[in-house]
Amino acid sequence: MKFDIILRTARSITVELDNKYPYFNKDIFDVYLDDKLYYEGINTNVFSVYNLLPNKEYSLKVVCGNEEKAEKFTTLDEYVTLNVKKFNAKGDGKTDDTMAIQCAIYACPKNGRVYIPKGTYYVKPLFLRSNITIELAKDAVILGNTDRNNYPILPGVTLLTDESDDYNLGSWEGNPLDTFASIITGINVENVNIIGEGIIDCNAQNGDWWVNPKVRNIAYRPRGVFLNHCNNVTLQGVTVCNTPAWNLHPYFSNNIRFIDLKIISPKDSPNTDGCDPESCKNVDIIGVHFSVGDDCIAIKSGKIYMGAKYKTPSENFNIRNCSMNFGHGALTLGSEMSGGIKNINVSRCIFNKTDRGLRIKTRRGRGKDAIIDGIKFENILMDNVLSALVVNMYYFCDPDGHSEMVYSKEKWPVNHLTPYIGKFIFKDIEARNCEVAAGAFWGLPEQPIKRIELENVKFTFKENAQSGRPAMMDFVPEVCKQGLFFNNVEEVILNNVTMEDQDGDMVILNNVSKFEEN
Repeated sequence: MKFDIILRTARSITVELDNKYPYFNKDIFDVYLDDKLYYEGINTNVFSVYNLLPNKEYSLKVVCGNEEKAEKFTTLDEYVTLNVKKFNAKGDGKTDDTMAIQCAIYACPKNGRVYIPKGTYYVKPLFLRSNITIELAKDAVILGNTDRNNYPILPGVTLLTDESDDYNLGSWEGNPLDTFASIITGINVENVNIIGEGIIDCNAQNGDWWVNPKVRNIAYRPRGVFLNHCNNVTLQGVTVCNTPAWNLHPYFSNNIRFIDLKIISPKDSPNTDGCDPESCKNVDIIGVHFSVGDDCIAIKSGKIYMGAKYKTPSENFNIRNCSMNFGHGALTLGSEMSGGIKNINVSRCIFNKTDRGLRIKTRRGRGKDAIIDGIKFENILMDNVLSALVVNMYYFCDPDGHSEMVYSKEKWPVNHLTPYIGKFIFKDIEARNCEVAAGAFWGLPEQPIKRIELENVKFTFKENAQSGRPAMMDFVPEVCKQGLFFNNVEEVILNNVTMEDQDGDMVILNNVSKFEEN
């Protein structure tokens, strides 16, 4: 039994078991804090311990059968705690507690804690401040106001005073557009922790946020948590749910950690992606449970204007011990990725009943900086995923998404609009009960996918599988139980890849320059 303490605050820690199992340990185990039972019979690889005191040494012990490990740790220092109830927050679910909580946040000094005790706090958007911790106690609920007229707007573009450039605050699907502020909004803040066992409930189902969701109504829909040009921000433990649009949206931000969260929105809620980091660097998503109405994780870097102007990729991500459920894609790259995506490591995750496992979405028009490279999936369990692996360079998004430039399978000139897809590694993966396809890799004839490598990968198909289109692109036929389809790929390497109950050949090659199978 091995574990690492991957996060420490003044009031909590998060622990990750060191094993080879996706999301769940193979056996249940008990957790002791200073020799007192804290958890009994749990089995998730990542768990957190709360209600600790600052600057105090504790002993943590994990017992699993005849195995056990103990480790001492010391919590971090804390300067002061400000309880929002002392700032006149009522927590009755009816009173508008926005100003009381906002006052506590802005009054909190460096290395202080804003404490939100048990209760339901009805609020409009709250804005973060640097160098503080906000803790939501167990049974504390931040409940979103349902009237969009009560939400401030983040302008997409504001011209600088000297007219040399613009200042960007709002963002909608890869473009700088006016957007409502989110219930939790951070702008240019750093060194912030949001921790605890409480809930950020955006309450979208009781407003009009999901009515005609693609139509701008005053401004575009808010997220659950929006972090714009932030640094060193951590969310630990909390639940984020019922968001008007994406749940978590870090934007041009660095050193962001999402640890041991629950991200929950109804399966039929529109565009409620779980976590959409956009043009971010050094992001950890560890021990997060997703159950959402769209992609569970969608890594982005803007459309052509933002990608060409800022040339800021999303890079250096660790996604580990997560559970992705019911979304369109478990992990998606794109489609707004004109600034590029690179160095993404995904391991020890479960993909359950998502339409697709890995989902790459790009198209002609994303641009020469739209480079996806250095993607590694390892130790993944998929179950009831319609299509396990999909790389699509013909994704029919945006107003011109059904134009010939996007759908044409003919060779077009390589120019400033041409995206690039590099190397992918898929290792130690089991995909059970697939239905539509094991994998579909659609490169461009003028810009083939560079390299796809699969090692120790097993696919099985559901007996009564449904047919469908593995990729969202024009003029691709529906299939059922299709094997691995490669189109316009320079190099395909398969090592110990097996498949059961597919219809037709296990591997279908079209315009593949080099193929190796071992």
